[in-house]
Amino acid sequence: MTTLADYCQSTAAAARTAATALATATTDRKNAWLRASADLLVKRAEAIFDANAKDVVAAPSFGMTAASIDRLTLTPARVAAAAEGLRQVAALPDPVGEVREGGTRPNGLQVLKVGVPLGVIFFLYESRPNVTVDAAGLCVKSGNAVILRGGKESLHSNTVLHEILTNELPNHGLPRDALQLVSTTDREAVGHFLKMNEQIDLVIPRGGESLIRRVAAEATMPVLKHYQGNCHVYVDRAADLDMAERIVINSKTHRPGVCNAAETLLIHAGLAERFAKRIADALRAKKVEIRGCDETRRFVPDAVPATEADYAAEFLDLIIAVKIVPDLSAAIAHINRYGSKHTDAIVTNDLAVSRRFVAEVDSAAVMVNASTRFNDGFELGLGAEIGISTDKFHARGPCGLRELTTYKYVVTGDGQIRG
Repeated sequence: MTTLADYCQSTAAAARTAATALATATTDRKNAWLRASADLLVKRAEAIFDANAKDVVAAPSFGMTAASIDRLTLTPARVAAAAEGLRQVAALPDPVGEVREGGTRPNGLQVLKVGVPLGVIFFLYESRPNVTVDAAGLCVKSGNAVILRGGKESLHSNTVLHEILTNELPNHGLPRDALQLVSTTDREAVGHFLKMNEQIDLVIPRGGESLIRRVAAEATMPVLKHYQGNCHVYVDRAADLDMAERIVINSKTHRPGVCNAAETLLIHAGLAERFAKRIADALRAKKVEIRGCDETRRFVPDAVPATEADYAAEFLDLIIAVKIVPDLSAAIAHINRYGSKHTDAIVTNDLAVSRRFVAEVDSAAVMVNASTRFNDGFELGLGAEIGISTDKFHARGPCGLRELTTYKYVVTGDGQIRG
């Protein structure tokens, strides 16, 4: 009888073998698989929706919130977006074999820095089955084998998506084991994989903070991650208030359960009298609960008093913390103290103010006069993303093709020796 440890070991070994073959796959073969897979997702949409419906029906039994169920649900628009993501990845330059730097030394040696795959990626994710498609597309195009470990709440959806994508690989001369879905929901399997640093080169956890902290604590290989998405919108004294309202509402309510949704609104004291009540009314119209500082509650008396914990919170819900700040310096200080270095936005028509905000806010993405929701691989032209990193090594922000590669030095001579 195969033990859990044996299953994990054989899965990782198969991924390593596949990664070796995939590293030398041609760009044409990888792109052909991407385009064919995109077409199959659309063609088999009904089977995908049927599987997803089983997951959605069972979701309450797992204690999932409304925001989590929204992330779990596959709609025609989301499947179409996943397919379009694969097509966009196919259209992007292949980072494998790309010469990133190069030149010739005085002694005649040619020195090139060339892009290469990372190898094997262990990818853990919760709730969002469309991420299965994003991760698969990015990993195959960047020459990496991937071990996909979705949550039990999305098992039916992930299984049918994995089947569609995997069955197409051999049709393009690509190894089937380049994409493997962990079939067991046993949480101990994660622990086994996290010990396999000889087979697995990188682990990417994408889900709740508890999952990510567990992975970071137990992994024996590098981890690409962010813990929270405590994102801010700062409305400066020089803001266009119509623009500010649109950006705040979109940042908070477009999809409140995702990591790039705004959790805190900062308002310059110089426009609080004109803007605080206005934005509170607009937020309430979207059923958002407002938790405000004492100054905010002067203008919005029915706001819930905000606590220190509220300013550090990732609500992932229709809740927002609001604080009126005296100036730009206070806004920047608040963000750098309470934020999660994920995504922070400023609304202003003052160029000097925006430049200072960009320079001093220490976050992976800083938005000027745009919604926090744009910190997304698809929206930023990466085709898709496998996650958003708030680390500074080796990648930061949305992680697409290039972030799933490293490089090697290729040195070519004609007999040179070192004296």
